[in-house]
Amino acid sequence: MAATTRLWFLRRFTTHLINPGSLLIFGRLPGCGILTHIGRTSGRRYRVPVFVLRRGDDYVFALTYGSQSHWVKNILAAGGVDMRVRGRDVRLIEPEVFVDKTRRIMPLPYRLAGRAVHATEFLSMRAA
Repeated sequence: MAATTRLWFLRRFTTHLINPGSLLIFGRLPGCGILTHIGRTSGRRYRVPVFVLRRGDDYVFALTYGSQSHWVKNILAAGGVDMRVRGRDVRLIEPEVFVDKTRRIMPLPYRLAGRAVHATEFLSMRAA
């Protein structure tokens, strides 16, 4: 089992109080997106606001709650996800979780924040 980050204990608070407000704006802001995925056991549709970095055709997400988060497991099981970013819809495929303890893939402010919460896992996907 992957290590959890310092933010793991906040996941329920974030899901119920922060995410609903974030969903109103994250699909339009630069560096932000909304992932729409289907629960692997419930079959329910979920929307998750995320910070995203684009690297060519690849989109990279810092897993601030670790790879054990349900949304990450759902995306891995489905083999992809739909994302709303900068006002448009993008289909992402070939999800891959990787570890980068140096966080070099991230710009300096994200790297510092990632270090503060011990986030070393990332999810990478490419546009279909």
